[in-house]
Amino acid sequence: MRTDLLAWQFEHYSQGHADRTNLVLHAVSVPLCMLALAGVPLALVALRPGLAALALVLAALAVAVQGRGHRRERHAPAPFLSRGDLFARLLAEQFVTFPRFVLSGGFARAWRAAGRRE
Repeated sequence: MRTDLLAWQFEHYSQGHADRTNLVLHAVSVPLCMLALAGVPLALVALRPGLAALALVLAALAVAVQGRGHRRERHAPAPFLSRGDLFARLLAEQFVTFPRFVLSGGFARAWRAAGRRE
């Protein structure tokens, strides 16, 4: 796994998130994934394993939607180094890097730039 994951991911984030459709898919699927993953422990504490399983399925679907969006990009994501790298990068993107991208103005800049290319 990468020791500088958050810095590395954010440094390369805008080049892999430049297509408007991918941006829309991320704007919908990242919050869904965050809510679904937050719902897993809540469902387990409430002794609702079926609900926890449903939350995991929703999180997996949200990540799959993001993967489909990445296929539209000119720059493919860097390959995963290991299973641990995959999970670390996915969690970092959902809970840190995408929210940081939005709050820093990166999403808005990418949206405007994509409009100029269309």
